[in-house]
Amino acid sequence: MSHSSSVPRSARDIGEQWRVLTEIHGSGRFAPACLDEMPAAARRWLTHAVAANTPLARSARLTMSGQIRIGSWRPFTADQILVPATGFIWAATAKVGPLAISGYDALTSEGGRMRWRLGGIVPVMSARGREIGDSAAGRLAGESVFVPTAFPLARWSGEDDVATATWTVAGREDRVHLDLATDGTLRRVRMHRWGAPAGHDAARYPFTVNVEAERTFDGLTIASRIRAAWDTGDASDGEFFRAEITGAHFS
Repeated sequence: MSHSSSVPRSARDIGEQWRVLTEIHGSGRFAPACLDEMPAAARRWLTHAVAANTPLARSARLTMSGQIRIGSWRPFTADQILVPATGFIWAATAKVGPLAISGYDALTSEGGRMRWRLGGIVPVMSARGREIGDSAAGRLAGESVFVPTAFPLARWSGEDDVATATWTVAGREDRVHLDLATDGTLRRVRMHRWGAPAGHDAARYPFTVNVEAERTFDGLTIASRIRAAWDTGDASDGEFFRAEITGAHFS
């Protein structure tokens, strides 16, 4: 199914990059026989996640809502275009009391970038550069589980109940571990991701996304309720993101 190229208001200043990402489409249809050469764990996940004859989508447009920790937990809604191995734009609005912080995190052909404003006017954060790009590339690698039909773009390994995908984006390599139930259900995503969690310097830290529920959209079964956390090695609670996927359209 194709998805609309309409640009969210909070990402208007990178609207052209949004449209470029929406124009990337897959071709062909999924047949279980194409998994014959893959490691058993990856094969089990993909057989669970992708129904036979489902179009081999390359991208997804996701809508979501949940809570993000900005000092304290704040409600948010977001719209995202996600193209594994290529880029993403996550456009969101979070409530801070009576006001709203809106903006985006992105990885496009122009590199990684973040831009957030209070009330749509007052700058809160604007950043770009190599470290932002490294963090965004890791995020893209981890979130590629939302487009399971993009699996041929990764290198797969792993055994037992862990499927490991190695993604390369603009020369950056990230290894993502998928912890699976015996039936192939995705339980957890683990990786060492570049970032700067609150109160810590930029470095690679253990990063975990726990999957609390799944939902099927157009023949693809993906994580639909998640919690994400950094592990910085101290006693602080590194959880900062809780979300539910409310819609998914693939192309």
